[in-house]
Amino acid sequence: MASRADNIASNLSLANFSKATELKNRIWFTVGALIVFRFLSFVPLPGVNPLILQQLYKQTQGGILDLFNTFSGGSLERMSLIALGVMPYITASIVVQLAASLHPALGALKKEGESGRKKLNQYTRYGAVLLTAVQGWFVASGLEAYGASSGLQAVVNPGVMFRVGAVVSLIGGTMFLLWLGEQITSRGIGNGTSLIIMAGIVAQMPTFVANLFEGGRTGSIGGGTIVGLIVLLVALILLICFMERATRRLLIQYPKRASQKGMMQADRSHLPLKLNTAGVIPPIFASSLLLLPLTITQFAGNSVSPDTAVGSFVISLNQYLAHGKPVYMLLYAAGIIFFSFFYTAVVFNPEETSENLKRNGGFIPGIRPGKNTATYLDYVLTRITVIGALYLTIVCVVPEWVLAQTGVSALFLGGTSLLIVVNVTVDTITQIQSHLLAHQYGDLIKKAKLKGRLR
Repeated sequence: MASRADNIASNLSLANFSKATELKNRIWFTVGALIVFRFLSFVPLPGVNPLILQQLYKQTQGGILDLFNTFSGGSLERMSLIALGVMPYITASIVVQLAASLHPALGALKKEGESGRKKLNQYTRYGAVLLTAVQGWFVASGLEAYGASSGLQAVVNPGVMFRVGAVVSLIGGTMFLLWLGEQITSRGIGNGTSLIIMAGIVAQMPTFVANLFEGGRTGSIGGGTIVGLIVLLVALILLICFMERATRRLLIQYPKRASQKGMMQADRSHLPLKLNTAGVIPPIFASSLLLLPLTITQFAGNSVSPDTAVGSFVISLNQYLAHGKPVYMLLYAAGIIFFSFFYTAVVFNPEETSENLKRNGGFIPGIRPGKNTATYLDYVLTRITVIGALYLTIVCVVPEWVLAQTGVSALFLGGTSLLIVVNVTVDTITQIQSHLLAHQYGDLIKKAKLKGRLR
């Protein structure tokens, strides 16, 4: 027989949304914070000529700058105060996670609970400041050097003062975004940092749709191509929704314990293992590593002669690593598979999980606790990681191939962007449903007049 909680969850709808005042306030706060983020993306760095910068950016399309520009909502293209977005924080977070898995002292902090988590978060922020400073200095230096070699001066007054001012401005912009993300997490709906990244990606969607239909109007893109791209987009979204919610549930048995009625009964629960344990990290790592050489060669392309050995190497590298080329596709797929296994091994420790189960008296039926349980968990995790890696490869490589064949330039259709948008959207909707469910529970308590009994 279904419990009252199951009945409430099955009858849950957005019809009660108007009654949930706290939820509406949280949603309005989140919307307001994202609007502030979009306004900041149009505030340029001091000392930069935006018109000249836009011409320079068009000459370096196709590299890693496109990826960062998509995640920042076009802020890098306009070289705004938040041009680097939250990517330095994401990179620092990944580095700290890897260090916590490899370094005993940081690993001990990870096991200390809330205090250890705050300490690791503090280290992550320090790392984000350092990475932003380093990246900001290289961005400022690159703007001066690249503008001079192209005959277009994007910086009004180049020099040390411009670089220092740019670094300070970029650090301030990134730190403000982190603070804004924390405010969204605590006072809004969803994970603030993830929502900021998603907002930057979704902000590129109107441009993509407008270019797509403009191409159909002018005849540069066929009607069948447009329909095919829309069908592909819907199919990828459905596949991501299904696979990201898919889990392998392992039955966990606990010893018999005395119940309130004096009867002995065994407790059972499940250990859910996601098919895609690594999340969106493998595509980001793989694409960054592949696009970094391409970006470097693009910046160096104007200063080398094609008749020399170095110039010939630069041109060949740009050709082989271009989007949609067989070498790029193979290396991209191999990178996704490698980082899927690597990052899964970092975030999930079978030995630690088996020890926690043994400490709490839990065991997997048919598997001895301890080392055998760790071996079995590693075996199951390896099998489902194969499926997860193949799923990520299909989601990321197929759009790259289709876009290369059709000639449509849209990173919004890329697998990494879709993964982020769908995952963040599903998580946000889940949190909204949780708030609505809590609101319905509150209504039930009021109707049953149970408030006085809960003292």
